[in-house]
Amino acid sequence: MHAIILFAHGSRDPLWHKPIQAVAERIAQRSPGTVVRCAYLELTEPDLPHVANTLVAEGATSLCVVPMFLGVGRHAREDLPELITALKATHPSVDVSCQPAVGEQSSLLDLLADIALGRANNVT
Repeated sequence: MHAIILFAHGSRDPLWHKPIQAVAERIAQRSPGTVVRCAYLELTEPDLPHVANTLVAEGATSLCVVPMFLGVGRHAREDLPELITALKATHPSVDVSCQPAVGEQSSLLDLLADIALGRANNVT
């Protein structure tokens, strides 16, 4: 089983999580067979090791971590690689990969520019 983990910073504010959870819901709608979960670095649960451990216990043989960071700061440059290294050590038989942060994806940058220009769908 392949699983996607949307990895975000986290916040004590429960409303902050809604966009990350909305992305997970859209993935599930677009690809019903894809397992997707959310994990957070700090300030909220569940954290990345917990989500990964749960998915492996459920039969995941590959995990793809998607960092939901617009800016690539210390968390994405330093904390996340350490977490990925630890996951690989904990689950050596599982293929663990990590995409670049969403803020480094040209398609997202183009979409943000379109939104700012009022050119995206449903933007007036």
